[in-house]
Amino acid sequence: MDENQSAFSRRSALKGAGAAAVLAGTAVTMPNVSAPSARAVPPPPGRARGREVAIFGGGMSGLAAAQELIERGFRVTVYEPSYLGGKAFSHDVPGTARGGRLALPGEHGFRFFPGCYQHVPDTMERIPVAGGGNVRDRHLINVETAVIAFDDAGYAPTTAPTSLIGFADHAPAIMSLDNLRNALTTGLRFIVDVPPHELAYFVTRELIIATSCEERRLGQWEKQSWMQFVKANGKSPAYQRYLVGALTRALVAAKSHTASARTIGQIGLALATSATGLIGQYGTDLVSGGVDRILNAPTSHAWINPWVRYLRGRGVQFVMNEAVADFSVSGGRISGARLASGATVTADWYIASMPIDRLKPLLTPSLVNADPSLAGIRRLQDDWMVGIQYFLSRRTDLPPSHIAALGTPWALTGLFQARPWNVDFAKTYGDGRVRDCLSIDISEWEKPGILYGKPAKRCTKREIAAEVWAQMKRAMNSGGKPVLRDEEMVTWSLDPGITWSPQIENATPLMVNTAGSYQHRPQAYTKIPNFFIGGDHVRTNIDLATMEGANEAGRRAANAILAAADSPAAAAPVFPLWELPMLDPIKAEDRNRYRAGLPHFLDF
Repeated sequence: MDENQSAFSRRSALKGAGAAAVLAGTAVTMPNVSAPSARAVPPPPGRARGREVAIFGGGMSGLAAAQELIERGFRVTVYEPSYLGGKAFSHDVPGTARGGRLALPGEHGFRFFPGCYQHVPDTMERIPVAGGGNVRDRHLINVETAVIAFDDAGYAPTTAPTSLIGFADHAPAIMSLDNLRNALTTGLRFIVDVPPHELAYFVTRELIIATSCEERRLGQWEKQSWMQFVKANGKSPAYQRYLVGALTRALVAAKSHTASARTIGQIGLALATSATGLIGQYGTDLVSGGVDRILNAPTSHAWINPWVRYLRGRGVQFVMNEAVADFSVSGGRISGARLASGATVTADWYIASMPIDRLKPLLTPSLVNADPSLAGIRRLQDDWMVGIQYFLSRRTDLPPSHIAALGTPWALTGLFQARPWNVDFAKTYGDGRVRDCLSIDISEWEKPGILYGKPAKRCTKREIAAEVWAQMKRAMNSGGKPVLRDEEMVTWSLDPGITWSPQIENATPLMVNTAGSYQHRPQAYTKIPNFFIGGDHVRTNIDLATMEGANEAGRRAANAILAAADSPAAAAPVFPLWELPMLDPIKAEDRNRYRAGLPHFLDF
């Protein structure tokens, strides 16, 4: 019996939300834990049920669910307490527009679309833009080089191509004497600091993930931290700092000593696989690239605003400045939702599509009694990762590049925006003085900095701005030619989600995939027949707190409603993380070994 037939037989035996389970999970050999399936089962013929959907939260997951449902004939209302787009929202820096120009563009953090993302580009392709075309084709572009910098003496920042076209387009910068000298200096130092046998060992650990069966990934590697899995203890300081710690922070904003080895290993495998160009579904290749993509304008301008216009045009209703305060449960179902304003919302289907810090207070005894598995959400953890933008009077000489400042105390990554956006900043934004923007993500808020000896969570706004600038200068200016110069900074803007009242607070924390947390993460469906969950904390194939995970979760919630409502509409596509088919026989053998209680054959 194939997966679709098996899932269909299960669905025919279940009721309500249980029917939706076949759209979001496939059982594996771990009790009470299921892994998401990429396939969706067409619902059997049946009478149409209610089609009124209330979505609480207008972030990535809520908007994705709204799109899938409105395109399938449901009536959708989205309730949002602040702004649409969630963490993908970008904002105007207040008071910076002059002379008919736009305000300086601020972001929660720069947007990064790896080649393994599939749901977000698929959504973008279905959003029309003014003048013709769609968001993906008009605004999603390849970043053709990368800058690797190290926060350590003896290393120098190096620009490397991410594709053959990237090399051809930016050969003068890549092959310049300065960059070649930096690459040689850094390469020799890295070989000295990280012994070859440790580097080989690190690669072997990733191969273990690649050839492990799903049961072992969930049953063994999920329970270990990434640092435990790669056996960092006893290795060289550079192995621990760069290969294990800094690389993890730079790529997925996770802490190696707490992050799930399964999550980090799988996303690392997906990033590496997409870079090879061997997986056609990723649409990447070594010639034209696509491994690293960004938007060519501020996120809200390029993506969120056209998306909202499209959804409104299709009939989605948006109720702004309204947050849900409580869900009423009666007879095992949601009978209504009370808003913070005191109004009551009634619908046929309810989706709680909000971050875990806002979902946890809603987990009342009546809600958890109706579905005890929801109590696990309280055990999920979040962390801080927000952005700061530095507006500069000189346009950078670097090719369009993402910058990984490995080893910086606050785990900084960045992007100069003028060149990849192909925009004249001075004519477009601000008062005419700004010619470039360095957008930086701050991923570590609990380690001391280099200026004040304090973690970011104990700094003032100005101290954070000064500290991040100092750390980036130390990493980027170590190659002899200064990239960042104090006199060129015009102004800066920290994510407005960070506030002091009087202590520092963050309105937009990010869920983190800690070791063992998968069992506590909810499915998109619940045991409450008309209650569903969206957000990047939902179990998804991408298995990482990202806009891609949130988008996938929104689709899963929509599919669960389609199933529960016996809708004849086709399910929204849900994509797996593609892996090389040639590894399937090794995974099958590992499944036999795991069931027999034996270790992975490379695990020594």
